[in-house]
Amino acid sequence: MNHKSFDLLGSVAIVNFPREARQREKKKFAEKLMQNNKSIKSVLEKTGKFSGRLRKMKTKFVAGEKTKEILYRENGCVFRFNIDKTYFSPRLSNERKEIASKIKKGDNVLVMFAGVAPYSIVIAKNSKAKKVYSNEINREANKYAQLNIGLNNLKNKIELVSGDIKRVARNWIKTHRNTPTTHPLFDVIVMPRPQLRETFLEQAFMLAEKGTRIYYYDFSKQNETDKVVERIKKEAKKFKRRIKILKIKKAGEIGPYRVRVRVDFIVY
Repeated sequence: MNHKSFDLLGSVAIVNFPREARQREKKKFAEKLMQNNKSIKSVLEKTGKFSGRLRKMKTKFVAGEKTKEILYRENGCVFRFNIDKTYFSPRLSNERKEIASKIKKGDNVLVMFAGVAPYSIVIAKNSKAKKVYSNEINREANKYAQLNIGLNNLKNKIELVSGDIKRVARNWIKTHRNTPTTHPLFDVIVMPRPQLRETFLEQAFMLAEKGTRIYYYDFSKQNETDKVVERIKKEAKKFKRRIKILKIKKAGEIGPYRVRVRVDFIVY
């Protein structure tokens, strides 16, 4: 049977089977997979794409232990989450490590769209950031984020800031005016955005000061990454912020001729 590659999350394999595959073929493939790789205890089928702002994925049990609860390790960190209720991409492991390497000693870091906190935790664990603020709108993801912060012994270094970033940013600015030490503006803003129409750069610019570095993720056709940069420049002009592009990186393929793009820039 022709099949696509699978993602391995801890002891759970998630396979993207072709449409024409029969259940019997799927089970046979799953059992062979577990037989050849003893670390795989459970096989799930990916039955739908990530959807909506909460980026939930649909999976169906195929073989092995009947669980959708994942325990996953990367970059010296451990994460627990439910594959159907929260978003997690193992393919961004190197990205998270690279971003952590760019954090300077004493930086206050904001991670938007933080999910179960993989970027926040990898940064906090692998850099000398002063504090990492982790923002996510999905309540279920925030429950796991709280759990993961505890599992990695980072309660003193990461603060969860739950809710819609639009509301969070407005409230943050209000309290910053009164208590700038408790609510600082950020040295670094990481934006691992899902596929959304809005850029949310307005909120990033609100929370940035002179010298803030922003790591912005977007999606584009393979040969149209320059459009992402133009969009950022247009938004900066709109909100009267001066920026300098530092780096443009293709951070992985997400489909035929479509790529994830990371644009690093500084506000000055």
